[in-house]
Amino acid sequence: MRTLHDFLPAALLIFAVTPLCAAAQSPQEIVSTVVSNEIKIEAADHSRWMYRDAYKSPDKDVVKLIIQTPGANLSEIVEDHGQPPSAQEHQADLAHMQQIISDPSLRERARKAEAHDGQQADDLMRLLPKAFIWREVSRGDDRITLAYHPDPNFSPPSMSARVLSSMSGTLVVTEQSHRLIKLTGRLMQPVNFGWGLLGHLDAGGTFVIVRNEIAPGEWQITETHVHISGHALFFKTIGDQEDEITSDYRPVPDSVDMKQAAEMIRDGQLARELHGSN
Repeated sequence: MRTLHDFLPAALLIFAVTPLCAAAQSPQEIVSTVVSNEIKIEAADHSRWMYRDAYKSPDKDVVKLIIQTPGANLSEIVEDHGQPPSAQEHQADLAHMQQIISDPSLRERARKAEAHDGQQADDLMRLLPKAFIWREVSRGDDRITLAYHPDPNFSPPSMSARVLSSMSGTLVVTEQSHRLIKLTGRLMQPVNFGWGLLGHLDAGGTFVIVRNEIAPGEWQITETHVHISGHALFFKTIGDQEDEITSDYRPVPDSVDMKQAAEMIRDGQLARELHGSN
């Protein structure tokens, strides 16, 4: 999944949790265990999916059908600002897909970018128990809700950690399996870069991440909403204004390689399979 990819959301994109021990844990201990388990499970997860992805930003409003393969993730645009793509746009989309298949350097750059984002996510995830003070809000109906706010004693080691550690919000997990259901955050104060000379992020920015169990024991982020704004040097807008919803998940058979996935897109099989999952 596209992954809020270059900024704060990278810290929040990977959430998978195993059951905690039966002994009572403090909210801080729950978060520590969750983070440790998430990183381990994500590293061991090799499942592949086909799904529908609706993404909006200030300059984009597209719906894609995506299929994951060992070589690369392939996709086709089926809507652009509420309209189907023109024949020319569709051909350009297919040509781009073919370029990914034919050019190993493109795939390698994508792989390195994904690995970099994943490492950033892991690094920031490990800061969650340290950057915040956590408390339990409620427990019932197989849900635990935790609230967090910045720990004034935390010293962020990076710029992205500064943004993360300025948030307050809530975390909801299932009580029995400790799977993440929802994570919310709000930037409680402005974040300045270079004492404000290089830029700042405005207070009040928010994010919401929602996860669902798409198959027994398989959890995916199905909603991501990020609305963070500010200005950089020369008054360029910075931050993220993004909304993404994914749906219609279907498992990709192990036998499907990159070329077979491309053929599924070309002949309409991917669209038919995802349409049939509604």
